[in-house]
Amino acid sequence: MKLIQQQIKIEAEYSGYRLDQALSGLMPDYSRSKIREWIQQGFISLNRQSCKPKQRVYAGDLIDLDIPYVAKLADRPENIEFEILHQDQNLLVINKPANLVVHPAAGHDSGTLVNGLLHIDPELEQLPRAGIVHRLDKDTTGVMVVARNLKAHASLVDQLQRHEVKREYIAITRGVVTGGRTIETGISRHPKNRKKMSVQKHGKTAITHFQVARKFPHHSLIDVQLETGRTHQIRVHMAHINYPLLGDPVYGGRPGLPPGISSELADLLRGFKRQALHASRLSFKRLGSHEICSFEAPIPQDFQTLLDALSESVNEV
Repeated sequence: MKLIQQQIKIEAEYSGYRLDQALSGLMPDYSRSKIREWIQQGFISLNRQSCKPKQRVYAGDLIDLDIPYVAKLADRPENIEFEILHQDQNLLVINKPANLVVHPAAGHDSGTLVNGLLHIDPELEQLPRAGIVHRLDKDTTGVMVVARNLKAHASLVDQLQRHEVKREYIAITRGVVTGGRTIETGISRHPKNRKKMSVQKHGKTAITHFQVARKFPHHSLIDVQLETGRTHQIRVHMAHINYPLLGDPVYGGRPGLPPGISSELADLLRGFKRQALHASRLSFKRLGSHEICSFEAPIPQDFQTLLDALSESVNEV
């Protein structure tokens, strides 16, 4: 029997949860009923001991998984266009373009990054989510890493859980940000709009660090580093401090134009219909070593054109 072997350390946000509940949050690729089944069959241990689904877990507890391999995908390969930045026997590193959904879902059962990955490497069908261990929103561009085997998948997931993967972004905000800072809040589903996330006191811990790279008359270019990776985290956090991302259709508020700008810049701002967010650099340890490897994705053309126009607006003031 092929097994997926992995060790998970319980972080503070899951302290006090039932074991099956905690694992359901940590392993979203699998149903809670399947997780309960594995616990009952002895494929999962807690602190090296046998355990039960309802058993409570606490920060620092270690969960060892020796779970049976389960084919996760029945998606068809499709020739989807995206840039491959690096590939070897363990990894694919890609530059995701805008308007590309990562995972198949309701309304997007084809034309996704998963479909494109299966076209490049059909063996990815054997891995959870075709080897994808983190995601970018549909209209966020930039670098992503994909595991090509179980060992690489387990290594990357472990590094993500330990916050050892360095994820760097650039973004353009509406408004001139006074200075960099760290934002730490809870984030969870919006209580009224389930398609949105929001800052919630009892949500999952979310930590975002950012610095101001450049200020324009009505906007800022910021460098962002994620410590955690919650859904829509950067977009939610910047909107929370009243500097939403330029073009964000969900969290950006009313998109009015700043006064006194050129007609060229006004046209560009009207035409920029996605959040100005780009995953610029990704760093992590190579499989089986302590060597850090880093990969960068070039700024997409629409983002660069907007930056150039904003730079021109500085000269016009």
